Amino acid sequence: MEDRRLILAGIAALIATPAFAQSQQGAGAALTNEDNQYIKQMMPIGSLALATSRVAVQKANDANVKEFARFEVAEQETVADVLKSIQNPGTPNGEVRPPSDADVRQNLDQQAQASLQKLQSAQSGTDFDREYLRTQMDGHTALLKIQEDYLKSGKNLSLINTAKLARGMIKEHLQLLADIQNKPDLTTGAGSQRR
Repeated sequence: MEDRRLILAGIAALIATPAFAQSQQGAGAALTNEDNQYIKQMMPIGSLALATSRVAVQKANDANVKEFARFEVAEQETVADVLKSIQNPGTPNGEVRPPSDADVRQNLDQQAQASLQKLQSAQSGTDFDREYLRTQMDGHTALLKIQEDYLKSGKNLSLINTAKLARGMIKEHLQLLADIQNKPDLTTGAGSQRR
């Protein structure tokens, strides 16, 4: 599963590079208001997914929750870097530059800040895992709608391709989240310890 995510992230990074975008759209293609709105909608939700997943990597009790959190951190760091490179093209480079915690927090509104604070303050255990999964499920549902809306009317090839890839991964994540939420140890409260 990790290899598949790395391949998808690599494809997303490729299509987001300025040289690729220019060859497909013509040199100097600028982002429209719609393109910027798409990115603006994605950033706070993706930032919350990243921030809460960074917390869950440390605090999650269930092995599957912890694994999901690690994958989500890697994915959201990549998506944030791709979106930043589309907004501010520079010299193409294969490295992912993860946003700092401070950069991530700048993208959070008051409600997202409160969700993050709640998880940061929570003790490790089944209740933490359930709250993290709920937060991720809500965020992924919102992200899916953003992708589907942009795919109906977007014109920027790099962003269209990013939205296509994101939509597929979000659908996969929603199924994974549902599967993890329905595990008996999370529904009964027993919890499984990560060793």
